[in-house]
Amino acid sequence: MDRRTFLGATGAAALLAGTPLSHLIKPAEPSRLPSVVRPEDIEQVEAAATVLAGWDHHYGGGGIVRTAAEAQLRWASALLELPCPDTLRAGLFAAAARLGMVVGAADFDAHAHQDARRVFAFAAACAEEAGQWHLRAKVYSYRARQAVWLGDCDSGLTYAELGLAHENRLTPTERAMLHTAKARALAKAGEVQATLRAVGQADEAFAQARPGEDPPWMAYYDAAQHAGDTGHALYDLVAVGYRPDTAADRLRTAVEGHTEAYVRSRTFSRSKLASLTMSTGDPHEAATIGHQALDEVVKLHSRRATDDMRQLASLAAVHRTTSEAAKLRDRIKETIKT
Repeated sequence: MDRRTFLGATGAAALLAGTPLSHLIKPAEPSRLPSVVRPEDIEQVEAAATVLAGWDHHYGGGGIVRTAAEAQLRWASALLELPCPDTLRAGLFAAAARLGMVVGAADFDAHAHQDARRVFAFAAACAEEAGQWHLRAKVYSYRARQAVWLGDCDSGLTYAELGLAHENRLTPTERAMLHTAKARALAKAGEVQATLRAVGQADEAFAQARPGEDPPWMAYYDAAQHAGDTGHALYDLVAVGYRPDTAADRLRTAVEGHTEAYVRSRTFSRSKLASLTMSTGDPHEAATIGHQALDEVVKLHSRRATDDMRQLASLAAVHRTTSEAAKLRDRIKETIKT
């Protein structure tokens, strides 16, 4: 039986004719919550957070990642309102906090900033309810990064310092992450010496890192991530006269060190390296790096990554008489239209 005959015989052709396909899969009976929270429910929330975090790092926070993450968070938040044995309560809130920070990160990457703020606040409250200082630290790191991205350096600094409260309870990797967040806030504010002190504190903490002691969600913060984050902070100091070579070295280390699991992070560092080279170095080299960054950006669903490309295009426009820079600018404008 050929395909057309099969569709006619099953009635599928009639269903498809003139009907939006999304209507065909709308559930008539939504999934039911359990009557009481069970250990397996908590395990499923934790597993969802792990999978979604991996997708977010590899594909960016927009598109299917954010859509899937929001649905999972609705389920997890509903579990918080169910009867829960006392022995499971802390674990339930910790799992919700972990999933919340993943969803907030996806919202942030998709420029859904109001949603990100709301979800990060939810995640912070859940982490504190669970007495989970490690999760709390990570959530405040995200809140600091979002505030700095939006130009609110004071709030970014405050969030980083809140994350560092009782830092003796945190691992060296977590302290490095938060000192780096602090450095990025100070750099955006143009505070050169304070930024350099914060970078130094971050380096000192990271030198003591023992990955086996870190919680699983900190696995992303390796040598490449540390180099990239500190490189971003130093990049912002170049605008106020700080030498570019240190920032370039760190960004280059990040690009070379990031694996395929962290494509978005590699793209951020590569695009910043291209922008730094375009503004302070060889525009021919910058164009080569920029094309490599754009090759990765087009595969992501990340509004932050496309913003970096627009900044690079603006810097390339200064070198309009350099053909390689002009071609890069034209390609970015043609590729990133919204």
